[in-house]
Amino acid sequence: MSSLHPWLESFTWEIVTTLNRGLCEAKNALHKPTSDGHEATQTLWESTHQTAMTLADAANLCRRCHRMAPFCFYNGNTFAAIMALVVKRLDLPADQAFIVRSLAGHIVSGVATDEEVKAFQAFSDSLA
Repeated sequence: MSSLHPWLESFTWEIVTTLNRGLCEAKNALHKPTSDGHEATQTLWESTHQTAMTLADAANLCRRCHRMAPFCFYNGNTFAAIMALVVKRLDLPADQAFIVRSLAGHIVSGVATDEEVKAFQAFSDSLA
């Protein structure tokens, strides 16, 4: 598999919205688009999610979208769930999948250390 791949291609904005709705419903939280970030995030997502990119770039796009806060609640969880599904498709051994999923989640949520970012970038580069 090439390191450049349309990792997020199948995640239309409708799917992003459905994921967020499900997360909100599970926690009895309001599912609603924000007035500040929703339109800009949707535009960014729709213009880039089908692009071939590295896995690291996919995680960074999800982080950007999380930070833009398109929904009232669970933005980080929504985009981390997308990356978890992308990692699942890699069909890695369970222990490696756990680590890669954890690193991706930390990147999306914006709490990754420099060491974690470097480790994820190295994994992404190894997919070439």
